[in-house]
Amino acid sequence: MKQVIGIPYGESELQRLDLYLPDCDSFSLFVYFHGGGIETGDKSREDEIAKSLCDLGIGFLSANYRLFPEAQYPEFIEDAATVVAWAMAHGKEYGAKDIYVGGSSAGGYLSMMLCFDKKWLAAHGISPLQVAGFYHDAGQPTTHFNVVKARGLDKRRVIVDEAAPLYYVGLEEKYAPMRFALAEEDMQNRKEQTELLLSTMKHFGYENYDLVVRPGKHVKYLRRENEEGVNEFAGMVYDFICSVEEKA
Repeated sequence: MKQVIGIPYGESELQRLDLYLPDCDSFSLFVYFHGGGIETGDKSREDEIAKSLCDLGIGFLSANYRLFPEAQYPEFIEDAATVVAWAMAHGKEYGAKDIYVGGSSAGGYLSMMLCFDKKWLAAHGISPLQVAGFYHDAGQPTTHFNVVKARGLDKRRVIVDEAAPLYYVGLEEKYAPMRFALAEEDMQNRKEQTELLLSTMKHFGYENYDLVVRPGKHVKYLRRENEEGVNEFAGMVYDFICSVEEKA
């Protein structure tokens, strides 16, 4: 595994990304956004995921993005879109044959916004359909609770407006393949909100998505290993990428 750490994609110290490259000439690259409520978290915590994915022949890009209070909506979404644009522009230089995008918790919110609201990637001349697949892990499909809090409202409010991935479902004829993930004991109301998004997608007739549910609490599988000693989340992502490639 080769590492390229701290590549800048903007002027802020938080606008940095790390690349983890498998020992092969051509591979799929998984662009990942960490969780932390858009307040905390860091790209460097994902070494175990990166190693397991590289061992499975998948490249891994872990990106930081601006956080509250330095950033305000929608700057963190703009950062996420810039990271994907960087991967699209430079991935082939490192051996990437295609790009997958995902994130966990707050990062899952970011990946959903890029998937469902096409304007963020369109600002870089990219369509979400150019992404090979999206992996939305335990993200909030309604307006993120810290975006709600920044408006001076009770962050428990369930709001569906322009800052909510759910708001955009049904506007496009088709979406890139996607998988949603949850824990059996996920955050309060996360399961129900995700089920509403999935039900809405079904109502509009979309078919190229599915849901996996794992034991435990919110995103605990990020730090677990399976019976083969592979990071559990890395295995989940690998299974998704394989399923997309099998259907291609």
